[in-house]
Amino acid sequence: MTKDTYIVTGASKGVGRSLALELVHSGHSVLALARASPELDSIGALLHHEDEHSSALVCDLASPSSIADAALKICNQVPFIAGIVHNAGAIAPVKRIGDVEPQDWARSVQVNLVGVQDLTGRLHHLLGGEQQSRVTTISSGASLRPIHSWSAYCVSKAGLDMWSRCMAEEGREKNISSISVAPGVVDTGMQVEIRSVPQRDFPALQSFIDLHEDGNLVSSEVVAQQLLPLVTKHTMEQSGQRFDVREL
Repeated sequence: MTKDTYIVTGASKGVGRSLALELVHSGHSVLALARASPELDSIGALLHHEDEHSSALVCDLASPSSIADAALKICNQVPFIAGIVHNAGAIAPVKRIGDVEPQDWARSVQVNLVGVQDLTGRLHHLLGGEQQSRVTTISSGASLRPIHSWSAYCVSKAGLDMWSRCMAEEGREKNISSISVAPGVVDTGMQVEIRSVPQRDFPALQSFIDLHEDGNLVSSEVVAQQLLPLVTKHTMEQSGQRFDVREL
């Protein structure tokens, strides 16, 4: 397999799917990771049609055993990873701190943060060296400010921003860079999920409904096009920084 391989998590839909397609159309090989679904099969077929070395792999970041299985398959397929895009994320549970179940809160942190570390740790020996490897985490405005009923998401995304900075700090000695990027408010399944939360659990519900009805959501295809240069070309000097696509 070509050395120029990118891993994209959460690649079955939304920004992850669009970015995986942008990467393969730009001449890169892509391993698309997500939970098992017809959508994952579909993106895998599309990628493989463009590039024989590209494919989809089942990886549920809520499951340590699934992460381990996916990482083992990747290690058996590629000698080097040019980049990892940690895009997968979970907004649930959207509930007040006093109402949320501990296991639901913990699952969010597992998917949004712990799974990122687990997967990266298992692939770390395939990163860097003579050729730079680029790690990109998809951040959120929720990493910078508290949002009512989003404690699990806010905390895990804030932790992910710091994880990216720690990755950058440690990666300098091995030619591994790491950045985080906030994609703005994107028209994805996560937004649909947010709009379906009962008003009693999410006081800001109407503002998200208004964003959709007023046409203020950006398509995942547009965001993927904005992300591509950062994902594939950010420099070691930029490592450790946080970007916002709305400011590019």
